[in-house]
Amino acid sequence: MKTLEIPEHKVPYFISNYYMFNPKVLSNVPHNTLILRAQQVPEASFPLWVCSHLLALSFDSEKVKTNVEKVISMGFDPSSTTFMKALYVVSVTNAAKWKHKMEFYEKWGWTEDDVLLAFRKNPMFMSFSVKNISAKMDFLLNKMGCQPSDLAARPDILTYSLEKQIIPRCSVIRFLQLKGLIVKEDLYIISIVHKNEKWFLERFVIKYEEQAPELQSILQGKMGLGEFGLGFDESG
Repeated sequence: MKTLEIPEHKVPYFISNYYMFNPKVLSNVPHNTLILRAQQVPEASFPLWVCSHLLALSFDSEKVKTNVEKVISMGFDPSSTTFMKALYVVSVTNAAKWKHKMEFYEKWGWTEDDVLLAFRKNPMFMSFSVKNISAKMDFLLNKMGCQPSDLAARPDILTYSLEKQIIPRCSVIRFLQLKGLIVKEDLYIISIVHKNEKWFLERFVIKYEEQAPELQSILQGKMGLGEFGLGFDESG
C-alpha cells in the first residue's frame, strides 16, 4: 500500500474496491506514476486517483504513455484538475466506444468541436452510458427548450441525476412559470440546475412559499406537475 502511495485512511476503501487486481497489474502503478511526474502532474493528485480510478494507471507503461499523449493532444494541461479525469475516461473508452459516443452526441445536435469542448470542461460525462445521457438530453432539449450548444458549454449538468436533481428543479421552475410567478425569458435553466441547494431553495422555493406552498413537495418529488393538470409541454 505504501508503494502505491495510498493514505492509511483510504486503505479499507481500496481493498474493498480493488481486491480483484492481481499483483502483476498492481506492479504497473508505481512506474506509471513516474510517467505522470515527468509530465508535471501534481503530486497531490496521485493518492486520490490511485484510490478512485486505479484502472487508468494499471495498464502497461506504453499504453499509459499513449493515453497521456492523447489527452495532452486534446488540449489538457497536465497540471490541471481535469487532466487525470480525462486520462481515466480515455483509458477505459476504446476507439469503437469513443466513435459510438461521438455519433450519439452528433445526433443530439453537437458538432465534433462541441463534444471536445464539453470533454475539456468535464471529462467524466463521457464515461456515462448512452442510455443515461440520452434521457437527460431528451428532457433538457425537448422538454425544457435548452439548446445543444448550451449543454456543450456546461456539460456538468449531464453528470447530475435526472430523477434527483434535474427533473425536481425543472418541475419547480415550470410550476412557477405556468402560475405566472416568474418569467421564462429571465431564466437560464442549466445555470439554475447547477447552483447549490441553498441558493435554489432561497431563490425559487422559500421566496414563493406563500403563493405556492406546493413547491417543497414538488422539489422533493412527492408531487408531480400532472397532479395540478400541468406539464412540461404547455406554453408558459
